[in-house]
Amino acid sequence: MQTLRRVVLTVAFLNLGYFFIEFTVALTIGSVSLFADSVDFLEDALINLLIFAALPWTAARRKLVGSVLAFVILIPAIATIWMAIAKVFDPYPPEPFALTITALGALLVNLTAALLLVRHRHHSGSLTKAAWLSARNDAFANLAIITVGILTIWFATGWLDIIVGVGIGILNADAARAVWKAARQETDPTP
Repeated sequence: MQTLRRVVLTVAFLNLGYFFIEFTVALTIGSVSLFADSVDFLEDALINLLIFAALPWTAARRKLVGSVLAFVILIPAIATIWMAIAKVFDPYPPEPFALTITALGALLVNLTAALLLVRHRHHSGSLTKAAWLSARNDAFANLAIITVGILTIWFATGWLDIIVGVGIGILNADAARAVWKAARQETDPTP
């Protein structure tokens, strides 16, 4: 349990640290996909801090926290929709090199988090499942953002960024569904 708590706390601080970097770059270059990913870093940091606190709790209380986490995971999806709507009216392309380099950094952070969490993903039910799914999904999202950065060099359009940003929102919504389902299936091991 202590090892898992230490891993979750490390992942929380990794996510919180990179949130500030990615959020700043996203606002500077006007990227929907980086904005979505940066908000997701903040959400992941909060999730992991909550998991750190909730791990010693009873299964019934963890089930409740798992249900709450499912809703917390939806926050980036909502923020992304807001940013995408604003960007649709002015779909200028983000600066491709800053987009790609920032997404590469995010990928390294998320792969590190996923590797730290992979052996714990089935422990403590929905809580660790939420942390691992977030890190795994974020790594896939980072690959998509890197692709957008590279394609934006040749196709100077903001639509690729908008589409990937909305895709990240959909991925978060699906993770929220998976965590909700895992939380509903959790049972207390004591009779």
